[in-house]
Amino acid sequence: MASIEERRNAEWARIRGRLRAEFGDGVFRSWLRPLTLMAVSEEAITLCVPTRFVRDRVNSLYGERLRELWRAEDPDIGVMEFVVEPETAGRKPSLVAPPPPPEPELDDAWSDGVASPLDMRLSFDNFVVGKPNEFAYAACRRAAETERPAFNPLFLYGGVGLGKTHLMHATAAAMRRNFPEKRVLYLTAEKFLYQFIRALRAHETVAFKELFRSVDVLLVDDVQFLCGRDATQEEFFHTFNALVDQGRQVIVSADTSPTDMEGLEERVRSRLGWGLVVELNPTNYELRLSILEAKAAEIGLEVDRKVLEFVAQRITANVRELEGALNRIAAHSQLGGRTITVEAAQDALRDLLRANERRVSIEDIQKQVAEHFNIRLADMSSPRRARAVARPRQVAMYLAKHMTSRSLPEIGRKFGGRDHTTVMHAIRKIEELSAADSVLAEDIRLIRRVLEG
Repeated sequence: MASIEERRNAEWARIRGRLRAEFGDGVFRSWLRPLTLMAVSEEAITLCVPTRFVRDRVNSLYGERLRELWRAEDPDIGVMEFVVEPETAGRKPSLVAPPPPPEPELDDAWSDGVASPLDMRLSFDNFVVGKPNEFAYAACRRAAETERPAFNPLFLYGGVGLGKTHLMHATAAAMRRNFPEKRVLYLTAEKFLYQFIRALRAHETVAFKELFRSVDVLLVDDVQFLCGRDATQEEFFHTFNALVDQGRQVIVSADTSPTDMEGLEERVRSRLGWGLVVELNPTNYELRLSILEAKAAEIGLEVDRKVLEFVAQRITANVRELEGALNRIAAHSQLGGRTITVEAAQDALRDLLRANERRVSIEDIQKQVAEHFNIRLADMSSPRRARAVARPRQVAMYLAKHMTSRSLPEIGRKFGGRDHTTVMHAIRKIEELSAADSVLAEDIRLIRRVLEG
């Protein structure tokens, strides 16, 4: 019979795998991989963290999920706590953490911990190009192959799972190969934030500034995480300015364009928009099918094209979900010994298919809002400004923002080609009115219930 330590080791290995799958490689490397299993009992778990800052951050953002995963493994666990590593000095750990899950091939340049490791699997060669992402791909290839910045900064934006991080990793890796004499630094915005706060606490801000302003190319992923963090935003702004003014390349990515990013200072917003701003659009059917074909070839999966066509038609959210669906089909086939047919794919993906069927489109929202307020559907895109029409239109814009993954410019285009600032105004207006007007708030709740039903 396995000892409690062996059992907890196995559970922790499974939990780490779940955390990585749920939160992604960037978050896992920055915040969750440093956790180690310090001590265990039948009813308690103690996790060791390297600093108080990491402890507070992990407990705040991921603590509840960690507790849920532990209790899913063993309902008898009543307590899970974090202990800062220096506080355990002199104590011999009662349990050695299991080795981490197998890592992808990483380029561990800048091993002092400043950079985020590059996943060398994410290259230009295996990035599947289609109409929704071809301009972003071309811009990144140009940046990676040109010694002097052709456009500075290069700003990539788009929804989750559309390829931003893939392009960032591919660009950084290609630049290191093409220009080995250059200092190319890639990191997530969360890592930048962590490094800045650590420098502040250690009174090492001068060294921090010198380090970041000495690079030839700076790539920062998910820069939206800096919004609302005034001190970090200020330092990023000055670093950004120093590099651009010296002709050094800056490439950033975010989930929305600079003009639509809330909590971003106007001067930072303005500077980010100076160069080339490129959107990665949601995938279309042709691109999804190409991605599935490439992924199947990569993992050596022989599958009928009709199955891939079925998945491409039904799984439309993003590339990650698409690849996850194919991996699930492969696993069901291998473990269950079933031939991969469309029917087998339906069985394997039943929950994903239901989730995709429940997704709401802007057209669905417009139709339901028009019906609720007894106006014509055409009024959603008409130039009419009468309150009886304008207010429902604003409600529809508000719901489109909160119930779809579409960007503000995309929403504006669906409402008669309106500007993104009009959409922003509508969202803020409905937020203000619904907070004070219980009737409007109830109208919105009713509409949402119908759409989600």
